[in-house]
Amino acid sequence: MNNDYKNSVALWTLTIKEIRRFLRIWIQTLVPPAVTMSLYFVIFGSLIGPRIGTMDGFDYVQFMIPGLIMMSVITNSYANVVSSFYSVKFQRSIEELLISPMPSWTILLGFILGGVTRGCIVGFIVFLVSLIFYPSFNVSNPLLTLMVLFLTSVLFSLMGFVNAIYADSFDDISVIPTFVLTPLIYLGGVFYSINILPDFWRSVSMANPMLYVVNTFREGMLGVSDVSISFSIFMICFFIIILSGLCLYLLKKGIGIRE
Repeated sequence: MNNDYKNSVALWTLTIKEIRRFLRIWIQTLVPPAVTMSLYFVIFGSLIGPRIGTMDGFDYVQFMIPGLIMMSVITNSYANVVSSFYSVKFQRSIEELLISPMPSWTILLGFILGGVTRGCIVGFIVFLVSLIFYPSFNVSNPLLTLMVLFLTSVLFSLMGFVNAIYADSFDDISVIPTFVLTPLIYLGGVFYSINILPDFWRSVSMANPMLYVVNTFREGMLGVSDVSISFSIFMICFFIIILSGLCLYLLKKGIGIRE
């Protein structure tokens, strides 16, 4: 049995284990985003939206849909990997993975594919929910939309992996999502276009990385964006490469996972 076949079996096994983990508790992992986003659509889309009117030429509820989908994808892909990998550390079953013949890239890819799968499923669920409130929604560029959905899930799964490696307690895995991710997401153009901001705050918003993720996805769904799409995709791929290298280095050195 050659090494490529062994690695393929190991990767498949780890990925299926990660997917089954969040599907087994689907009431806690897949239903809450649908309920939360339904409330956003009711309050901001149906109640407040008609008073706002249009945003960048679109009905306000239609304008919000890409941002709300992306917000769900980011938080769920991140949460899946950070909680799963930290649980493995906490239960000390990480030692079984480390002494196994699995290479580091197989371990990393198994956890990342679990996070990507959950992020994409949640994104699809939120899209279905959005059709209840805006049935005539049409995706402008399906290929770009799917590509950004996948790349964003990979990027934030990697971030969750780094968070889990450095976390020393369950409290540590909630610090970054609460104090970093959530503020950046809410200020990243989920609910508004930066074209309505004064010049100073528009310049400040350009430093928010979430703005590029949300707007690239909005370009795919609506065909409108506040930022350069080619630059945004380049930066997403760049950070994926950097974070992948960092994760593999941390795994190889055993930083945060070997006492």
